[in-house]
Amino acid sequence: MIKDLFDMRMNDGSRHFADMPEAVFFDDFADHVENLEGAEITEFITDGVIEMWLDFEYRGHKFSVNNQLGDYWFFVEDPECPEDILLEVCDHFRQLLEK
Repeated sequence: MIKDLFDMRMNDGSRHFADMPEAVFFDDFADHVENLEGAEITEFITDGVIEMWLDFEYRGHKFSVNNQLGDYWFFVEDPECPEDILLEVCDHFRQLLEK
């Protein structure tokens, strides 16, 4: 389980809180969101080949994931989102990406 989260503030005020290896294609990644109980995908944009942005809501917070430089980058809109929620999101995706 990830124990140390990033606290990188973006220009839009969101928080970049984790990176994980891009070990699966983004369609499989999007399917995995649906296995996170209570999560709902709000937008999924992709060129079908190289890049994707996936937005979802979970436990009252808005998250975005983008693939960059061989990793999935995780963002939360509210930088004050409780760390236990961020760790839940990380743990859920770690099960898929860090096999």
